[in-house]
Amino acid sequence: MFARGFASMDRSKQRKIASKGGRAAHLKGTAHEWTSEEAREAGRKGGMASHRTHQQEIAQEQVPEDQRVEAMNRDTLHHLSWPSDF
Repeated sequence: MFARGFASMDRSKQRKIASKGGRAAHLKGTAHEWTSEEAREAGRKGGMASHRTHQQEIAQEQVPEDQRVEAMNRDTLHHLSWPSDF
C-alpha cells in the first residue's frame, strides 16, 4: 500500500504547496488577516493546550496512588457500553 496525500509528503514539499496557497489567497483577497487581538487570543489558547498535559501530570502526582486507581476504574466503567439485551 502506498502513502498518499498531503500528510504523506515531506515537510519541505508541504511548505511549498501551502505557501503557494497562501500567496494565492492574498492576491485573491480571501486570506484571513489577523488582528493583534485575534493573534493574542490564538496564542493564549495554544499555550493553554500545550501545557494542559503537563499540568494534568503534575496534578496526578499529587493524588495518592489508591485514589488514582479508584478514579481510573470509575472513569473506565463510565465509558463502557453494554449490549442492549444485557
